[in-house]
Amino acid sequence: MNPLATTFFLLNAAALFLLPRRWAPVPLLAGAAYMTNAQGLEFGILNFSVLRLLVLCGGLRILLRRERPAGVLNALDWLMLAWGTWAVISCSFHEASVLVTRLGTVYDILGIYFLIRCFCTSASDVMGVARILALLLIPVALEMVNEQITGRNFFALFGGVAESPEVREGRLRAQGPFSHAILAGTVGAITAPILVGLWRGHPRIALAGLVGCGLMVFTSASSGPIMSLLAAAFALIVWRYRHLTGRLRAAAVVGYLLLDLVMKAPAYFLIARIDLAGGSTGWHRAALIQAAIEHLGDWWFAGTDHTRHWMPTGVGWNENHTDITNYYLEMGVSGGLPLMLLYMAALWKCFQYVGQAVRSHTDDSFFFWCLGASLFASAVTGVSVPFFGQSFVFLYLVIAAINSSHAANQAISKTVVISDDSESQDILSIGSRPNSQSIEEKSVPCCCPNQAAMQKVG
Repeated sequence: MNPLATTFFLLNAAALFLLPRRWAPVPLLAGAAYMTNAQGLEFGILNFSVLRLLVLCGGLRILLRRERPAGVLNALDWLMLAWGTWAVISCSFHEASVLVTRLGTVYDILGIYFLIRCFCTSASDVMGVARILALLLIPVALEMVNEQITGRNFFALFGGVAESPEVREGRLRAQGPFSHAILAGTVGAITAPILVGLWRGHPRIALAGLVGCGLMVFTSASSGPIMSLLAAAFALIVWRYRHLTGRLRAAAVVGYLLLDLVMKAPAYFLIARIDLAGGSTGWHRAALIQAAIEHLGDWWFAGTDHTRHWMPTGVGWNENHTDITNYYLEMGVSGGLPLMLLYMAALWKCFQYVGQAVRSHTDDSFFFWCLGASLFASAVTGVSVPFFGQSFVFLYLVIAAINSSHAANQAISKTVVISDDSESQDILSIGSRPNSQSIEEKSVPCCCPNQAAMQKVG
């Protein structure tokens, strides 16, 4: 690490140990927003980026303070653990070199997920982190604007990103500290709906954050982030018609099937026609889905180490693979259908939790819905963009935040039910003693003469 990165890490590591529990996610988010993956420490074949080192510090804090997630381990927690377990087990069906990379991926994802689960123990904690996230992304957005103006990336000081941004169709594609311009814009797009959820209580912070997110999407000059932002906007609009979500899901399935019947190509080839920023590679993304279906036998069980024959083009960083620009298929190539389906099940469980929160009509229902809108945007994004580099933090932050808020609400509900049951038992126990009321009445001194006389006559 260079001196600047070392100072950044030490300050954030100290903050991780010293900050109150609810603010402990801030150093992790700062590490994802302000540091490239090129800075870190290497121990033989093991590479610990600054973000991974911060995750390690967060784990040590939890052990020392004995902090635990809100509630008990629930279905989503077990799904995430099952996902991580199969991700490692499936390595036995791959080349030996895959194991180290896979362990790093599992460490990153489960580390961020469970740290957020431990640090955020209520919906109010999640809202506090969202306010900080809004402020953290503003400097990133301003730097990306600076890239557009000057053609120089400030984060190149840390390595891992090019000093001059990529140019496509005559437009500069700013990327900030992220591994690709698409990822930079995607982070802004999937964060925007979370900030909408802050509007009622913190309109100024929400507005500032939304402007920053919009700048990140615009300066990335990529179609993917624009589609993600449109998906988020659609999900937010549906809030008004949330009582019709079941029908909307059914209509979406029926609509896709009808399109598949009337189109000459499969319906997913509509992706090939989307080009909102110029120079889009939508055809590649659609053809990749078709190739994965045609070669299902190669990867369905535990993934595959060879996809180069799927597509006419490959990638420069691996001669055995084509460019897997699909997060779901990336899961499939890594660990087969089991890994892909476990990830999809985790998303589905999150949407169930959001639905339960909205139906409960709590004060946090709209914020829950905004978290769901962010997750919906991420789910749509996954069809065309794999989350790599530090961008995965902002996806699994939302998944963990939804689960933490859900677990906290469930714990409160159980407390209320237990309290109500205790009161009912007290009432029933009093009613089961027929002489108790008369005994209490006789033991109370009477201060009314008439009442005393009546008791004497009786």
